[in-house]
Amino acid sequence: MTVLQRLTFSASGYQVKVIIVALCALLFTLCVSVQAKQPSKVLHIGYLSGASYSANSVRVAAFRQGLREHGYTEGKNIVIEYRYAEGKVDRLPELAAALLHLKMDVIVSTGPAQTRAAKQATATIPIVMAADDDPVGSGVVASLARPGGNITGLATLGPEISAKQIELLREIVPKLSRVGVFGDVIRPGTAQALNEINVAADAIGVHLQYLEVRAPKDIETAFQAAGKEHAEAVLVQRSAVLFSQRRQLADLAAKGRLPALYGSPEYVEDGGLMSYGVSIPDQFYRAALYVDKILKGAKPADLPVEQPKKFDLIINLKAAKQIDLTIPPNVLARADRVIK
Repeated sequence: MTVLQRLTFSASGYQVKVIIVALCALLFTLCVSVQAKQPSKVLHIGYLSGASYSANSVRVAAFRQGLREHGYTEGKNIVIEYRYAEGKVDRLPELAAALLHLKMDVIVSTGPAQTRAAKQATATIPIVMAADDDPVGSGVVASLARPGGNITGLATLGPEISAKQIELLREIVPKLSRVGVFGDVIRPGTAQALNEINVAADAIGVHLQYLEVRAPKDIETAFQAAGKEHAEAVLVQRSAVLFSQRRQLADLAAKGRLPALYGSPEYVEDGGLMSYGVSIPDQFYRAALYVDKILKGAKPADLPVEQPKKFDLIINLKAAKQIDLTIPPNVLARADRVIK
């Protein structure tokens, strides 16, 4: 082999080594980059609801969307354990305990009773309230600005909204004098809401008839009682039982020719007349931000409870036609959505 051949071979070998080293460096960089984007572990989120799976579909979709926008995908970097009480509120402590046993990183509660069940189950695992009527008044948090403990999230101004609902009923039934109020006084927040409703009703000369509904079988009885007392409209308070029986409520209200007002749009979508309240999908979408902050290390005690930012008035003209009710133009003009 000549000197020139040896030099050429040596140079080629050096080029091969350079290429190999460069490729190794590139592969190492790619691996580090991929590893940096992957969480160190799969995170577990508990979802505690008092209603059924089908009744939660809109809320779950909003919550999932919020999580996706913060970089979380089910089955990839998070697992969500869903627990539904199917309208049987007495099951909530058992379901909360089951989530605790599964060692959740955070628990999302969908209402006041769910929050209290989760609170009784744990004082250490973070709890995010997606919708709680009056968390300060009911003692769930110390204050909105400084929640303290392991609970934070979103309030709904439930009692104040209930007073506005009475005023709306008066607008669509100008000569309104008697209203049947369906609810569950054991449910956290109901007592405060009733106080606000009474004040608003007294101011406009409306008599209230409170009718307790704790089980589906109580709904028809409540309508019968409202009819005997000549109620001219019905106000349906928030509760897992009532929420799970939306179609039955709509059917019985139509049968009794009673205008009924509810607290969330799902009632109207299932045949109810009108709803006014906090935008629940927006609440659940925003709850995902709390979950994200907590999973990244924030403490619930340091995250202020937020007040609602969006309210929805939904009107179902089909339901109005069923009971020969004409919705005033000024009320229709304020509606966020009208179902025709």
